[in-house]
Amino acid sequence: MPFETNQTFFLDAVRAFAILMMLQGHFIDSLLNPIYRDTSNTIYNIWAYFRGITAPTFFTITGLVFVFLLLKAKEKGAEQERIKKGINRGLLLIVLGYALRFSFISLMYGKVNMNFLQVDVLQCIGLSLLLLIFLFKISFKNEWVLATLFLIIGFSIFVSEPLYRTLKIENAPILFTNYLSLQNGSVFTIIPWFGYVAFGGFIAVLFSKFGHKNNYKPIKIVAFLTIGVFMIFYSTATLKLLDNLFDLPLFTRSANYNYLFSRLGNVLVIFGLFYAFETYLKQAIITKIGQKTLSIYVIHFMIIYGSFTGISLKHFFYKSLNPTQAILGAIVFMIVVCFISFYYVQTNTFLYNKMRKLYLKLKN
Repeated sequence: MPFETNQTFFLDAVRAFAILMMLQGHFIDSLLNPIYRDTSNTIYNIWAYFRGITAPTFFTITGLVFVFLLLKAKEKGAEQERIKKGINRGLLLIVLGYALRFSFISLMYGKVNMNFLQVDVLQCIGLSLLLLIFLFKISFKNEWVLATLFLIIGFSIFVSEPLYRTLKIENAPILFTNYLSLQNGSVFTIIPWFGYVAFGGFIAVLFSKFGHKNNYKPIKIVAFLTIGVFMIFYSTATLKLLDNLFDLPLFTRSANYNYLFSRLGNVLVIFGLFYAFETYLKQAIITKIGQKTLSIYVIHFMIIYGSFTGISLKHFFYKSLNPTQAILGAIVFMIVVCFISFYYVQTNTFLYNKMRKLYLKLKN
């Protein structure tokens, strides 16, 4: 089977996994009673561990998918169209990210809640897409130069995490600082999360170069699993070894709070497993979920956090459920959100059409 077809199933399956993990994670985290957050409980610890993998998976797969499609378009001489779509997509995500946090209810009372300027996952991904396009441009469209840039940027962002972990920026516009610092309540800042996007882009270049050769598939699966396991269990020791070799204490400081490299290892293991079992993942429902991530995200945000309406599950059941209620509720929640996304709402098409009409009006 052609690589492009195989790859589509693989990527859609990973995206489906990530969005479903996000749905249940947000539901349980928002509604589970704190008395049940017992770190001595094995089941809770397993849930918390896998919840921590969700965001790294999402950002890494974002870089992989976007860069892979961009390189495929380049092979056909259609990269300008792909770049244009990427810019539109990036700007759409940024605007939508702010819109989801904007309180129209407060506006009715003459107040503006400035918390809507906090940066969340959509703004971070939107800016990441724009940065990927910029790096593609400055690499002179040379894939190996691009891969090198991705690798250097990703590694540098991860290693330097101690330098910006508690970063505070004074006397600067909040619209700018929220993309770099957590001081004003931002959830996802461009650093360190663009590091995962960059590593995803690096993987995309390798797939673009060697992916069409199907006999490489076992090698790629083994590489994903081997490098992933190594990063989970040995990246900390490796960072300390680098400090000993080059006398750079920053490596040890990074190793002492090493969650970025170890989480990337988790992501690579997930990639390896999904790629290995993609034959069993070629189901319409998985593909559909993987292709509806934006719709699912918007719908779930509205239901849990009350975007636009102010009515939400969080308002009625905030941290009040017991484990059984939370688990069953999360399952029902995932089914309902996916159902709405599949059959009643086409967020992407709707928003793109609105943006296109607005653009045409402004142009005329």
